[in-house]
Amino acid sequence: MQDTPGRMNRRFLLRCAALGGLALLAGVRPARAGAGLLPADELLVVKSERRLYLLRGGAPFKSYKVALGLNPVGHKEHEGDFRTPEGRYRIDGRNPASDFYLSLHVSYPSVHDLETARAHHWQPGGSIMIHGLPNVPKHPTEYYRHSDWTNGCIALSNNDMLEVWLLTRPDMPIEIRP
Repeated sequence: MQDTPGRMNRRFLLRCAALGGLALLAGVRPARAGAGLLPADELLVVKSERRLYLLRGGAPFKSYKVALGLNPVGHKEHEGDFRTPEGRYRIDGRNPASDFYLSLHVSYPSVHDLETARAHHWQPGGSIMIHGLPNVPKHPTEYYRHSDWTNGCIALSNNDMLEVWLLTRPDMPIEIRP
């Protein structure tokens, strides 16, 4: 059966409703004035700790275990190096219908990343995301829990990704440290 625009819209709306229901079941409430957790104003990833922190006023208030690229040590230099970038970026997109459970797009490559890649005649790569598990897993769940498995992205459990999704906003700064 072929997808039509109306069919895709219905699937999108059903997925959004399911996310809201899952949020309520998980005890996560959408951030609003006077209700539970307020949204973060910055994200921090510390690669050596395999942790993502939600910050408010410069202080962490939530932390999550993450998986990184298959070759996690060092800054991403070029497409296909399986590294997670390091530096200051922004969350510049949100995708509720990605190949992974939710995804937040990181603004890599920066101007500096592009200049460095150009100087070495490399393709800088892109599509760096913060996301949950694959919608169609290729490995047992344990693999995703205990390994760095992405192509350079930052991955969380689906429950953690839902919470990060609800507590972040577009154009939010993110710092990725070694």
